[in-house]
Amino acid sequence: MADAVMLQTVLFFILLSSRFVLGQVSYSIPEEMPKDSLVGNIAQDLGLDVKRLISGKARIHTMDNKEYVELNKDRGVLLIKEKIDRESLCAKKSPCALHLQMILESPMELYTITVEITDINDNVPFFERDEIRIEISESAVTGARFVLESAIDADVGTNGLQSYSLKPTDNFVLELQNYADGGKSVEIILQKSLDRENQGHLTLLLTAMDGGEPVLSGTVQIHIIVLDVNDNAPVFTQKIYKASVFENLPNNFKLITVSASDADQGPNGQVTYYITNTDQSVKDIFIIDQNSGEISLCGAIDYEKSGYYQINIQARDQGGLSDSCKVNIDVLDINDNTPVIAVLSMSTFISEKSPSGTVVAMMNVNDADSEANGQVHCTVSDNIPFSIKSVSNNVFSLLTEHELDRETDSEYNISLTCSDQGIPSLSSSVNLRLHISDVNDNPPVFEIKKYEAYVVENNTPDLSVFTVKAVDADSNQNARVSYILEDSTVNGVPVSSYVSVSADSGIVNAVRSFDYEQLKYFHFRVKSQDGGSPPLSSNVTVKVIIQDQNDNAPQILYPVQTGVSPVAEIVPRSADVGYLVTKVVAVDVDSGQNAWLSYKLQKTSDRALFEVEPQNGEIRTVRQVTDKDAVKQKLTVVVEDNGQPSRSAVVNINVAVADSFPEVLSEFSDFTHGKEYNDDLTFYLVLALAAVSFLFIATVVVIISVKIYRWRQSRIFYQSNLPVIPYYPPGYADTGTLHHMYNYDVCMTSGSRKSDCKYSTLGGKSVLLLDQSLTETMQREIKPSDSPELVSHFLKHFSLLECLKCIGTVYAHA
Repeated sequence: MADAVMLQTVLFFILLSSRFVLGQVSYSIPEEMPKDSLVGNIAQDLGLDVKRLISGKARIHTMDNKEYVELNKDRGVLLIKEKIDRESLCAKKSPCALHLQMILESPMELYTITVEITDINDNVPFFERDEIRIEISESAVTGARFVLESAIDADVGTNGLQSYSLKPTDNFVLELQNYADGGKSVEIILQKSLDRENQGHLTLLLTAMDGGEPVLSGTVQIHIIVLDVNDNAPVFTQKIYKASVFENLPNNFKLITVSASDADQGPNGQVTYYITNTDQSVKDIFIIDQNSGEISLCGAIDYEKSGYYQINIQARDQGGLSDSCKVNIDVLDINDNTPVIAVLSMSTFISEKSPSGTVVAMMNVNDADSEANGQVHCTVSDNIPFSIKSVSNNVFSLLTEHELDRETDSEYNISLTCSDQGIPSLSSSVNLRLHISDVNDNPPVFEIKKYEAYVVENNTPDLSVFTVKAVDADSNQNARVSYILEDSTVNGVPVSSYVSVSADSGIVNAVRSFDYEQLKYFHFRVKSQDGGSPPLSSNVTVKVIIQDQNDNAPQILYPVQTGVSPVAEIVPRSADVGYLVTKVVAVDVDSGQNAWLSYKLQKTSDRALFEVEPQNGEIRTVRQVTDKDAVKQKLTVVVEDNGQPSRSAVVNINVAVADSFPEVLSEFSDFTHGKEYNDDLTFYLVLALAAVSFLFIATVVVIISVKIYRWRQSRIFYQSNLPVIPYYPPGYADTGTLHHMYNYDVCMTSGSRKSDCKYSTLGGKSVLLLDQSLTETMQREIKPSDSPELVSHFLKHFSLLECLKCIGTVYAHA
């Protein structure tokens, strides 16, 4: 009862630690059952469903790899696979049993099955020899004993050898000796003296019988040869000899010497020794010297096959008298067997997120040695997250110590080593390969944290701008990355109208053509998403920078080219070398070197008189102005940018070289002709000339009275330096070409709508402008920051008539 409780407790703790079911069932069947005979209903006896046997891939494992019993999973029963001979399987060992394990998977389960093989009476007792010859002296006294050769019966128990019978029993009776170890010996006892002269030869029939049903028997004839007087039998010094010997000793190793003495002399006192065991295995291992009684080895002695031997020794003299003794040999174990590892079940794949303590494999480890030499402990290789536990005496399970990470190690080569406790210790190893299956636990990661891409403006739509790249440490579908353009806006417009992203390759394509002058750069975000379930993702910011192309020609800001009225820059004949005539102001909306402007004089009436500064567009005189220089000078200036290829703009500038207005007037018609005015304009010019003439006659008296003053004022006026009037667009930043403030003085005759004359003074330089539309007299100061529309209005509306009226007004004020 106590043993049963202890067994249940052990099984309970094993179940808790191993995480799989451990059950046990026993059957008993007779030997020699035919193939496919029923052993037992294993599913019913273990309380399992037949479907569980199929889904769990149930299989039978045996220690010696001999499959006598097989499992029918469809019926859930155990069947005889091969006819079992108990005598071949266990010899004299009793009880005789098969020890099996049934393994189930998903989850792993282990069941122990014991099948006891019972004996049937299928072996007849027999004697090794057909006849036994015994020589007995006629002087043998009544009660003399003669040991006979025992019969052999391979069966055990009641089916084994049970009794003997002897016929006839006139001179001898039969006596059976039972030993404590279960052995039997048979002797005949002389109950009537022999008379050689009366009967020199006796024949007896010895019958050996077993206890089976029916009883089986075997016989042997005993021939008694009556000898002449030998009245002393040999006597052993000990009835039982004992010896201990280590296994694996070499042949001819001397174990022990037995000794018997005979009181007779001469041939009747000479003793010879014989081994009388009926078991051939004893005779194959041990040999005795017939003369000396020395027992030695003649074969391999193995503790794992048998740890104990009993040798029956007979000593006979020449007169046929004998005595017997026994030699008990204890075989001592040495550590000569390595542990044998048998993998009962093994998982090829395991998820990286399997919990700690997951069973990976189960092994049966057996060591044929005994005691410490057969005690086994197992270890796994270092630096791997696995441990091994003992489930039962010989069964071990391999467990995970913590969660695994496929990205760190995608597979493990597990070296399992099992060692015994012998000295020296013996061990064996087995290598197990375990693959780690992937779980989607890693999001895609972009190669860089922020992308910058450059696109030259005026690109074609569908242009491949660049590629974003993200990698996922997972595998297979969990590592398949797709790319998604996140919703956002650029200047209020969805970003999808600017770029698109290939979901498979991450290639970013332009959807439209970009214009650097409208958009310099923009941002958007791209999300990378893997194919796991659920999917994991990450995103990255992309900055697209638009690069400038030279797609804009320079724009001329000043002089303004209206095509309506001429603009003349006045250069006094007293101007020195380097006199600033005017300045060409131009801008280029491109950037960088595409906006670097250079100026050159393309065409001029007198190339030796003027030059233009290549960097700032200032037109200056290169020599002293002379009286021979023509009043009318026409210059053509080309403004080029530094792009590849370069773009340019052309501006025409009229310059009047004169010290007085009459000179300008005399040449004015040429300017107007050059402008291709229509016939209506010519009419108005003639009308203006008539009005001016009338004005001069009406004011002649005033002119004479202030002649000196007028002469002085006119000299100051013509010798002053007057620069050009620049035009700045709103927000335009000075590029270093203008540095002064510009004042514009406007004078008109009161009450006149079309007789307005304006002149401007810019640092002492003179510019003559004619206007046809101003309606009132005004004088104001205009700075470079004034409205560009007002400046343009002044530049476009000057006429010759209005200028002459303005001169008259100046005289009147003087």
